[in-house]
Amino acid sequence: MSILIQKYRKEIVPALQQKFGIKNPMAVPRVDKVVINVGVGKMAKDDKFIGKVEKDLGLLSGQKPVFRKAKQSISGFKLREGMNIGLMVTLRGKRMYDFIDRLVNVALPRSKDFRGIDLKNFDKSGNLNLGIKEHSIFPEIHYESLKDIFGLEVTIVTTAKDKEKGAELLKLMRFPLKK
Repeated sequence: MSILIQKYRKEIVPALQQKFGIKNPMAVPRVDKVVINVGVGKMAKDDKFIGKVEKDLGLLSGQKPVFRKAKQSISGFKLREGMNIGLMVTLRGKRMYDFIDRLVNVALPRSKDFRGIDLKNFDKSGNLNLGIKEHSIFPEIHYESLKDIFGLEVTIVTTAKDKEKGAELLKLMRFPLKK
């Protein structure tokens, strides 16, 4: 079992129960899923680039990404309906906790000019949306094979009902939040 899961059950649940006055431990907010999105943008016609993104996203998440297709054609962007314009991975369970652990303890401290996660990144439901400019901050990506750098968007979906409870949950999970 992951260290983060054990910490959640032994330390975080009692702390959140005490802070918010929740009697039932099953009503305590928890992380539901992590969604990783990558948009390929102008490189949508380059199959080599899309293959590289698919491979690297598979390394980061531990599972195969799903292609996202364009819903409609837009001539100004040279986009046709059905073209692959992005990739997405949804993580749950053990893989989710392993990814969160790597994100918090390894990847975010390695990123340039990182000063903490702003509280503006939380939506009203307590979910965190985090944009990462370079995928190379993750330890699974080898610098020798790194030619194309792409950004990704990580959404951490919680069962919290409001922004305050979601922020407190992630703060107790050792996310580096700004004050």
